Amino acid sequence: MKAHEKYMLRCLELAKKGIAAALPNPSVGAVIVYQNTIIGEGFTAAYGGSHAEVNAINAVKNKSLLKEATLYVSLEPCSHFGKTPPCCDLILLHEIPTIIIGTVDPNIVVAGKSIQKLNEAGKTVVVGILEKECRELNQRFFTFHLKKRPYIILKWAESSDGFIAPIKENRNNENKPYWISNEYSRQLTHKWRSEEQAILVGTQTVIDDNPRLDVRDWTGKNPIKIVLDQKNRIPKENYIFDNQSRTIILSAAEIDYNKNIGQQIATFLFENTILSVIIEGGLQTLQTFIEENLWDEARVFKGTSVLGNGIKSPKLKAKLVATRAILKDELLIYQNHD
Repeated sequence: MKAHEKYMLRCLELAKKGIAAALPNPSVGAVIVYQNTIIGEGFTAAYGGSHAEVNAINAVKNKSLLKEATLYVSLEPCSHFGKTPPCCDLILLHEIPTIIIGTVDPNIVVAGKSIQKLNEAGKTVVVGILEKECRELNQRFFTFHLKKRPYIILKWAESSDGFIAPIKENRNNENKPYWISNEYSRQLTHKWRSEEQAILVGTQTVIDDNPRLDVRDWTGKNPIKIVLDQKNRIPKENYIFDNQSRTIILSAAEIDYNKNIGQQIATFLFENTILSVIIEGGLQTLQTFIEENLWDEARVFKGTSVLGNGIKSPKLKAKLVATRAILKDELLIYQNHD
């Protein structure tokens, strides 16, 4: 393996540690190499904290070595003042001569400006090492800036005969979820929730199931709850109003329910700097995003139960990219390459 790729792989390993906490920022990994030895490394801190380059530079004990070192970073260093000062300026301050960058930042505020600044300062800059992998790591960030919408994940569980819920008469009039997947699949769902900025459900799902939409079976941050409620029908005593995380109700005052609901929701989330959302139901909500081709991944649990009748699962024609057994459940992963 070439040296550049070896150290960029390490950047990616580091960046993976900060993905959930960094949102809405990208998670970046940085490695500083002197004479074929790593002397400092770091990744993006939680939102508002220091960036990967800062943490890597701070980890170098002998700062004089920086003048002869190479900095590897998975995403172009920032060149603007945000929550923190520009990383590009810090690199120049320490006179690091060589900078190896995985991919250009898609954010128009940065987008090549740091690369230009470093080149103009006489630095050696190489761009595009493991670029595909670097973009995939921050696919939420790239989708947000290039498509002007959040990264959208569809998720549901269906019975072995293709139903996502039984008919109402078979639910015993209980306002709680009807479980099709097993407890380990549900725990994985909570892990996924902790990795995304928001979770979205429709009105009927909340009325029928009274879901918590939290990460109680995992350690992490509860996502923002986005709830569609055109006519404000959801009772205020429902769990979605428990203040465990921010709740946003999209009523007829926020979006026009008579046209392009999915696109309007995507635009609303974009305007509110929400980079990713996991959509967990119900059928009408999921099908809306499928039909408007507004989704990136679908994660479907196939359980062992046979319902015979009920609410049919969403109709999805897409590429199946992975399968996984979770006890007797089968997890199917689809990707949308539009």
